[in-house]
Amino acid sequence: MSGQLHERYRADVVPALQKQFEYGNPMDVPGLSKIVVNIGLGESLTNAKALDAAVGDLGMITGQRPIVTKAKRSIAQFRVRAGNTIGAKVTLRGERMWDFFERLTMLALPRIRDFRGVPGKSFDGRGNFSLGLREQLAFPEIEYDKVDRLRGLEISIVTTAKTDEESKRLLELLGMPFAS
Repeated sequence: MSGQLHERYRADVVPALQKQFEYGNPMDVPGLSKIVVNIGLGESLTNAKALDAAVGDLGMITGQRPIVTKAKRSIAQFRVRAGNTIGAKVTLRGERMWDFFERLTMLALPRIRDFRGVPGKSFDGRGNFSLGLREQLAFPEIEYDKVDRLRGLEISIVTTAKTDEESKRLLELLGMPFAS
């Protein structure tokens, strides 16, 4: 299974994008540079086990050990002090990134209830795409019985595209199901 999407990118997506946006050089064609998967854990302040569970889930989903993120400054309304643990994130590059993207588009997204496609407006203006999932159960690696509670996760796909239009076309050709 590994590497099929990367091969398809080289074989089909690069020529298609080169034709559409008229790049002179194949190296100008945008690609994926990294994918960051992040779980915010406000509850870990009161529940110490939440962090372990989230780190375990994230590790299973991505195949890489997450790093624990800490608060940079104190926010009184959220009862957060600087240095408190507030989340976990994984940055995927290379083969793991392609692997994860393929699993996200082929397996996880279609498993979401009432799924009608990801919003096409979630671009940041520089060709990067962000997507939030309400629950980690969308991924087949997570066993329903072992989940202590549902946690949302945020997936940021960083591309080398200069504009949102190029980035959207790239993700479309790679199989991202945008809502029409």
